[in-house]
Amino acid sequence: MPKGTRLAALLLLTTSLTFPAALHAQEAPPQESASDATPPEEEQDYVQPDISVPGGDIVVTGRRNRNPERASTQVLSVLSEADIARTGEGDIAGALGRVSGLSLVGNGRVFVRGLGDRYSLALLNGLPLPSPEPLSRVVPLDIFPTSVISSSLVQKTYSANFPAEFGGGVINLTTKAIPQRDFLDVSVSMGGDTLTTFQNGLTYFGSNLDFFGFDNGNRDFPSALQGLIDSGTRVNDAPAAVQRQLAGQILPLNLVTLQRNDTLPANFSGNITGGASFEVGDGNYLGVIATIGITNSWRNRSVISQQFGDAEAGQIIFDSNTFITDNKVLLNGLVGVGLDIGEHTIRWTNLYIRDSLKTARLARGSDAFTDITRPFDFQTQQTGWFERQLIDTQLVAEFNFDKLEIDLRGGFARTDREAPYNAIVPYIRTNFPVESDPFGDKFVVDVGAVIGGTERIQVGFEDLNEQLWFGGADVTYEITDSLSLTAGYAYSDTARRSLSFIIRPLVQSSADRTTILRALGLRRPGDIFNGATLATDANGVGFFNITTSDPTPFPVFDAALTVHAGYGLLRFRPTDRFNIEGGLRFEDGLQTAEPDPVFGAGFQPTPTRIANQYLLPSATATWEVTNDLQLRLAASQTIARPQFRELVEQTYFDPESNRRFRGNPFLQDSELINAEARAEYYMGGSRKVSLAGFFKKIDNPIENFLITAPGIIETSYANAPSAQLYGAELDLAYDFDLSNWGGFFNTKKLMVFANYTFTQSSIAVAAGDVAPIPGGVDQAASQLFDDGSPLVGQSDHVANLSLGIEDTEKLQQFTFLLNYASERVTLRGGALPDVVEDPGLTVDFVARSEVKLGKLPLELSFEARNIFGRDNFEFQEINGNRAEINTFRVGTAFSVGVKASF
Repeated sequence: MPKGTRLAALLLLTTSLTFPAALHAQEAPPQESASDATPPEEEQDYVQPDISVPGGDIVVTGRRNRNPERASTQVLSVLSEADIARTGEGDIAGALGRVSGLSLVGNGRVFVRGLGDRYSLALLNGLPLPSPEPLSRVVPLDIFPTSVISSSLVQKTYSANFPAEFGGGVINLTTKAIPQRDFLDVSVSMGGDTLTTFQNGLTYFGSNLDFFGFDNGNRDFPSALQGLIDSGTRVNDAPAAVQRQLAGQILPLNLVTLQRNDTLPANFSGNITGGASFEVGDGNYLGVIATIGITNSWRNRSVISQQFGDAEAGQIIFDSNTFITDNKVLLNGLVGVGLDIGEHTIRWTNLYIRDSLKTARLARGSDAFTDITRPFDFQTQQTGWFERQLIDTQLVAEFNFDKLEIDLRGGFARTDREAPYNAIVPYIRTNFPVESDPFGDKFVVDVGAVIGGTERIQVGFEDLNEQLWFGGADVTYEITDSLSLTAGYAYSDTARRSLSFIIRPLVQSSADRTTILRALGLRRPGDIFNGATLATDANGVGFFNITTSDPTPFPVFDAALTVHAGYGLLRFRPTDRFNIEGGLRFEDGLQTAEPDPVFGAGFQPTPTRIANQYLLPSATATWEVTNDLQLRLAASQTIARPQFRELVEQTYFDPESNRRFRGNPFLQDSELINAEARAEYYMGGSRKVSLAGFFKKIDNPIENFLITAPGIIETSYANAPSAQLYGAELDLAYDFDLSNWGGFFNTKKLMVFANYTFTQSSIAVAAGDVAPIPGGVDQAASQLFDDGSPLVGQSDHVANLSLGIEDTEKLQQFTFLLNYASERVTLRGGALPDVVEDPGLTVDFVARSEVKLGKLPLELSFEARNIFGRDNFEFQEINGNRAEINTFRVGTAFSVGVKASF
């Protein structure tokens, strides 16, 4: 092939990776002498990852090309399937935690450059996903097993073909598509951690299908509650007979009886993935890929939770230690069909993910909120079941007609989340003398509100359904070899309905029955409201007057977000070394959240309606200063909308952070100005170093703040007036040839990947600024936020280091992974100190090697996580006084696995 033709073909592949850019022939850079020259990167053996993004081509795995991070018109970090495998992580959230500027917070929420998960946009094959989690409109990425993901792209500069909700970056996951060869992989692994596996734990029966993450019907909503839901009647307004019936249904023995498990089993996972491709017609290929997997894991935690009375004096008035055993089951399945017809590609992807958590908890401690001189002692047991389910189908078609490209995409997704029978049963020991309380030396459930101010039994029932329709089209035309234009339209319509009933049964007391009521509280939870308690006399009058109530003001909410967007992109290469991409996006969004008027009867709800139109420019300029040095400048305007969880006035419990959340209907959109400058130096192959500086100005950033009540840590949200964020990012990749060492190292190389991100942020609060919250529309912002405080979730320092030895001729890798993040605020304290998390340093080790069992190739793996036992620390601190909020030990985890390829 002539040199000009070959280079033109290479440019075609590089520029079509993420955006259909200007295509033209480029002269080869001058070469050094044959003796010491490094082959151009285009001529090296680089296997390009499969990436699908809006407004861009699907690039089939196996084509050799320049580094996509270098070739793109935007700032990218790309994890290929091989990169993901190198981390050894089981889910994509863990793998992304190794990317520069990214940190993993809680259960699958990825923070980009210290910005919360609301600023991180997650896409699948370039298309949006609904979240199965009421605490987030962004789908938690820990539910995506790495086995279904071909590549993960993180774009940190904005381009108009992406949705406007772009604060820190966009994370685009690309599922596996047309395989290059027929294959069948079967993998299994076993593992555990030093604090859980084969140790004592807690559990409850549940159902005989819990191992697979399903319920056999035991957890169906009780008939009395379902009847109230169907009729639109609140629990408080139900007839007395229905309330008595409901009280007898919400504490079934098999769902609320806490049990001890003397020997917790090891963790287990299994996965089967297969694919095949067929030639249909002349040069056309049809590919099918399917995967199914299951993971069943256990985790013990012993969580310390405390609350300040007088923080400056170091007075602790609530002190609790909660022992938690979580059993998590993750099921996943994917079926993908791809069709290549010449230069045209059609991809149909169907994804199913089900994530179930069975939790059993026992808390012990003291509560001095009522009387600091005579604190109550308590033992609180909790049993819960949280199941999340995602069903997604999407169709992407990309047509290439020489100078004209047309991309069409659309689909439907549905998520469901149920949390039935989340039972909390507190046993209180008052420590009163026998004269005032004959049971003062015993742990008793307060079933009759005999002891004022103590917690009573509550059983929660939650049900969430969210549906998302989405579609879009892009047309790109190459006007000249150096100029191309893209015009596109995108539509998404999200509708969510969330139901949350918290039922509190109560035996109304009278003076002559106080002793009897206290005696009832000595029973097991499932025996308190049983046949004897609910018995009636000959006239049908109950011996006990039993009522139930739902303290949630608005138990059912409807929320929706509809977005229409039109955008244009111009890509211009005036010289061989200079490239400009400019874009403009118009986005019209309507977001609403309001309670169901039937269930909200008698109340004056605060509905949310945010209707805004935005015109958002973006531009990126790339200058190839030398053959190895590349400079970028980028600037854009973007937005961040409130998440549904942040708007809805319902209380949700998050089993991971061990706290409750409540929304604020007065929230408004945040608006951002983003700027970045970056230098990238490429040394051939995978060797590179880059240095970047970035700046963001945010108007109306949404921050969370602390609400305290006896024994309860609750989170709500408010708009801070404004904030700024700036920082620097250093990224290094290098490999060393070890063949000169001989012997074992004859075919080995040392791989070094390191990145470090320094970030500073500050909130600006001035006199007269307001931060509306429920019950305080004129709330002074200074009562919630301190001027100069950092943004929630922002660590000053985030660093990753990967040191590995890899074989150049076969699959053999040994890798140490180090991850560090400095302290970050997780919750604004208001009048109290902020809640701070200290992630610290964690060290992991991952090994993979290929062996042969006869003619059958096997891949063996070994992982050791958190080798030095870094614990979880979340606390409040002032004047040397410290209250632990969510602090617990974290064990060292081990796993071994084997994968057979047929």
